[in-house]
Amino acid sequence: MELVVKNISGKDTTKKISLNKSVFAIEPNDHAIYLDVKQYLANQRQGTHKAKERGEVKGSTRKIKKQKGTGTARAGDIKNPLFKGGGRVFGPRPRDYEFKLNIKQKRLARKSALSYKAKDKAIIVLEDFSFDKPQTKKYTEILNSLGASNKKSLLVLPESNKNVYLSSRNLEGAKVVTASQINTYDLMNAGSVILAESSIEKIENILSK
Repeated sequence: MELVVKNISGKDTTKKISLNKSVFAIEPNDHAIYLDVKQYLANQRQGTHKAKERGEVKGSTRKIKKQKGTGTARAGDIKNPLFKGGGRVFGPRPRDYEFKLNIKQKRLARKSALSYKAKDKAIIVLEDFSFDKPQTKKYTEILNSLGASNKKSLLVLPESNKNVYLSSRNLEGAKVVTASQINTYDLMNAGSVILAESSIEKIENILSK
């Protein structure tokens, strides 16, 4: 599969780049995508939720009335979950939501996501570029020229570039990552995947192992 390399003005250059079929043209595995996205979202959860149960609520443990002869239901202390201000029954407790996923399954999921994007013609190859300083306006102009300003975009760079990252940070729906940071969630969530020319070789090397 060959794609024309575009410049930052959105125009085609004379260069063409061939995408590795084993990374960008496999039969997508939906279950692998599901598991990788599920793990990514689970890892974002803090797991710090907590509700006080009966033994943790502040209050007296004195029995509030005698057991029999009142004509009403028996009751223990004021911290009974049935009373207002009492403890919660089986409330949430702090926990870790992370779970293990094999590296081969992660690679399969990412190759599947890239294959979906390639099939949908949602991948744009962009000539390598850099900013001397953070310029949000200039970055917005690049997205406009590529037709990616009205949808979520994911720009993949070969290596970290602080100025490009800072230029995109204030834009809603625009995300910048390096080739080693790509994940299935970001790929599937993006309407346009913009690959810097030099990042393609790195992506193929990482996912072809």
